[in-house]
Amino acid sequence: MLMLLCTTIAQAQVTYPVNGVADNREGYYAFTNATVYTDYQTKVEGATLVIRNGKVTAVGKGLKVPKGATEIDLKGKYVYPSMIDLYTGYAMPKPKRSRGFSFASFAASIDQFISKKKGAYNWNQTVLPEVNAEQLFTIDQKQAKKWRKMGFGAVLTHKQDGVMRGTGALVTLANGRDNEVILKGQASTHYSFSKGSSTQPYPNSMMGTVALVRQTMLDADWYAKGGGKKEKNLSLDAFNATKKLPAIFEARNWQDALIIHKVAKEFGKEFIIRGSGDEYHRMDEIKATGASFILPLRFPKAFKVEDPLDAEMVSLAQMKHWELAATNLARLEKAGVNFALTAAGNPAFWKNLKKAIKMGLSEKTALKALTYTPAQLMKMDNQLGSLKKGMHANFIITSGNLFKGKNSIYENWVQGKRYVLKTMPTLDLRGVYAMTLGTKSGYELHVSGKPGSPKFAIKQPGDSSNTKVKGKMSGSLVTLSFNLDKKKKGALKTRLSGWAAKKKFAGTGEDAEGKTIAWAATYKGKLPPPPQKKDKKGKDSKKKTPATQSDMGEVIYPFVAFGNKEKPKATDMLIKNATVWTNEKDGILENTDVLIKNGKIAKIGKNLSAGGAKVVDGKGKHLTPGIVDEHSHIALRSVNEGSQSNSAEVRMEDVVDSEDINIYRQLSGGVTAAQLLHGSANPVGGQSALIKLKWGEAPEKLLIPGTDGYIKFALGENVKRSRYGFLARGRYPQTRMGVEQVFVDAFTRAKEYKAAKAKGGANFRKDLELEAMLEVMEKKRFVSCHSYVQSEINMLMKVAERFNFRINTFTHILEGYKVADKMAKHGAGGSTFSDWWAYKYEVKDAIPYNAALMHQAGVVVAINSDDAEMARRLNQEAAKAVKYGGVSQEEALKMVTLNAAKLLHLDKRIGSIKTGKDADLVLWTANPLSIYAKADKTIIEGTVYYDAKQDEQKRAEVKKERTRLIKKMMSKGGKGGGKRPRMRRQRLLHCDDLGGERILWHLGGEQDKVNTEQATEHNHRR
Repeated sequence: MLMLLCTTIAQAQVTYPVNGVADNREGYYAFTNATVYTDYQTKVEGATLVIRNGKVTAVGKGLKVPKGATEIDLKGKYVYPSMIDLYTGYAMPKPKRSRGFSFASFAASIDQFISKKKGAYNWNQTVLPEVNAEQLFTIDQKQAKKWRKMGFGAVLTHKQDGVMRGTGALVTLANGRDNEVILKGQASTHYSFSKGSSTQPYPNSMMGTVALVRQTMLDADWYAKGGGKKEKNLSLDAFNATKKLPAIFEARNWQDALIIHKVAKEFGKEFIIRGSGDEYHRMDEIKATGASFILPLRFPKAFKVEDPLDAEMVSLAQMKHWELAATNLARLEKAGVNFALTAAGNPAFWKNLKKAIKMGLSEKTALKALTYTPAQLMKMDNQLGSLKKGMHANFIITSGNLFKGKNSIYENWVQGKRYVLKTMPTLDLRGVYAMTLGTKSGYELHVSGKPGSPKFAIKQPGDSSNTKVKGKMSGSLVTLSFNLDKKKKGALKTRLSGWAAKKKFAGTGEDAEGKTIAWAATYKGKLPPPPQKKDKKGKDSKKKTPATQSDMGEVIYPFVAFGNKEKPKATDMLIKNATVWTNEKDGILENTDVLIKNGKIAKIGKNLSAGGAKVVDGKGKHLTPGIVDEHSHIALRSVNEGSQSNSAEVRMEDVVDSEDINIYRQLSGGVTAAQLLHGSANPVGGQSALIKLKWGEAPEKLLIPGTDGYIKFALGENVKRSRYGFLARGRYPQTRMGVEQVFVDAFTRAKEYKAAKAKGGANFRKDLELEAMLEVMEKKRFVSCHSYVQSEINMLMKVAERFNFRINTFTHILEGYKVADKMAKHGAGGSTFSDWWAYKYEVKDAIPYNAALMHQAGVVVAINSDDAEMARRLNQEAAKAVKYGGVSQEEALKMVTLNAAKLLHLDKRIGSIKTGKDADLVLWTANPLSIYAKADKTIIEGTVYYDAKQDEQKRAEVKKERTRLIKKMMSKGGKGGGKRPRMRRQRLLHCDDLGGERILWHLGGEQDKVNTEQATEHNHRR
């Protein structure tokens, strides 16, 4: 039981009055004969530690006990600096969260555009830099007791609510007065991607949250440079006052960590990243951030997988993470990443840490991560984290090595206060003793167990086996009882009582006949090693060797089914004797070779020589440019920030999801590039991301460098929220007329913004939303607009012409055939569906001849997917233009290759087979417009990212790896001791999805069979 002894800190606050007699003892102690870790890398055997007034005054070997100090002999014991945790909510009020869902509360909040917090604070409720943990803090003795029991002496605590959470306070875990334990009242600032208790709808997506962080930082800079003269903002005052403090940003996964690093680079800021435990998925990228991490030690439990139907619901990613999670810290250590550890809310912390050490984490780094590193990150390493002269007397006393065996923490001293966790044994009695019972000798007393909890046995003369002894110790007092005559069951036992000293026992008792006898035992030597246990066959049983990294599967890229053990690399190759669809004036070339060098198309012709390049036989096959999907929502973590009419500030590149299995699926259908668009929940959506489908690369490397900027606009039912009913009563617009006014107002404000920007000065505030709108007006960013009805299409073209720019692309554009001549005159392209119609009212006039009619009118026409499943068959969607409208095969193929590239201003790099262009190619088994054609190889910049033969091997590898992991999981509790898996189907994002994020973290989101038909719930409401 934890108890507080009666020592106090002598330097307690003198401003407090004393009622009665003061306790002025200064807490002067000398701990002798201990193994002391003065810091994570320095161990001193037989050392003396001296503390006074809550501080270390001396530590070392051979020190004399100072006069007046109380000596505590710690022979055989270890002393470590107390642990420090930097990510806790210790003694903080819990955020108020809504209880359950109700339409009334949802309706009340969906259109709450401004914060309800009273006072001159930020407009958004989730921006709370004014929250000050120091002012909220009050000691919680119950929580403090739990932390001390785990070996912690100090924690950083903050209120875990909101995106910007205010400051954290560094406090000790001592009891007493609040003002005595606060070491640093404003020690840090805190950020997250969680809205917390905010009732505002904005932000409702990851990309919106990132945009809010960016804009707030810009606002704070403007405010500090003179903007504060225009308005009072207590939130920005607080932000600027604390911006130089260490900043901690919570990441829910490694992708979050990379986004945090990206924002840090933009603003010249350093963030300490509170990680998630999956950093090993992308170790190179994590290391490249250069950031320090605070890491949890939460490992997933085994699933119940004995039932094959249950096993089917556990993805390969989940299984692999279950196996590899414990290797995360060792991999980070090897990579040289600096990290601290957090135990907050984790009762299995020490168990998991010892498991991580078995997986390769060094004890030195583990101790550093718990002591020195957290102190150093808070710039408090001169006061905490080590035991050196002048530092706080925060330390623990343990039975042995902190990281091995069943080590016990006996005491935790915090600021010189003593907290007893377990009674510390004063004697180590283990060994073999020569024992006498009355006048009889020749007995041996064997003492095993642990100090303070010994186990006893007696060996009689001439008997090879031990006699069981029931023994008990209380301090130095000992009682023993045993039956020396094993044949006489129920006979009176010999009962002894006495005392123990160093290497000696003595006392009196009664033998089996009731006679009083004296007894004694004198130390002879160490216990013999225990006999080797036998198995059922009588053979020596062997201890199970603990698992190591070498016993485990490999990390794959991406960390989902069909990931690669090594990232694919570019190869020079010569594709021979193929039918080449050039999309250039040369047309279709029979029996032609294409040479790829350094990721580019080097030569096109007949009878080309390899020159060291890998030769690929293309005989009987067709080679085309890679398919370009102008309108896609795959590989995104969220699609809509629809909480405001204009969300031009959000960037889809912030939510690119490199782990989406649909990347691989679409490679199997010949897709090599795509525009990842914002959804259609509002008139002005977010900024697009243009990617190549480089399966295995991290998000940043999927982005196509040097591209023009794009943005999503939308018209029609979705943006006026036709299907929302009473939930749509607040947000403007709610009519098609209102949609027009949103655009006019946005561009009018952008003109005014341009004028203010030209003047500069303190009055100019950089606005990310208006920056994007101004880029559109200045033809630096191009519009792709969701559209259906001809009247609205006309309207937007007129608005664009009024503000002297042009709409780049009308997407969907299912009434495009009605206004094709006007589109051509305006200069707008059309990216349409091949034959979708009648899935909602405003699509009632759609016809399958739309693409052909727009093409005939001179519009650059592309056919897009807007659908993860359809994108795998865009070649067949293009073929429908041949059937409906008589478009030639070459022109039809261009609708999913060159024309789409033109709409994305990438036609100088991709979309056709031409010398000097990127080698983004697909080798088909048949005519690419045939329903029988399959992608044999999909190549991006000279790298094969999909190969049909390799796909067969991957399928076998996935099955083999799943079988291995299921077998292993069953042996670790997966028969009945694990948790039962839940069905978790990947959510395919569409234009009108408003659910915010797809945050399944890929550990249950992907499916393992890439070409199996997927039961996708399609409402086609686009």
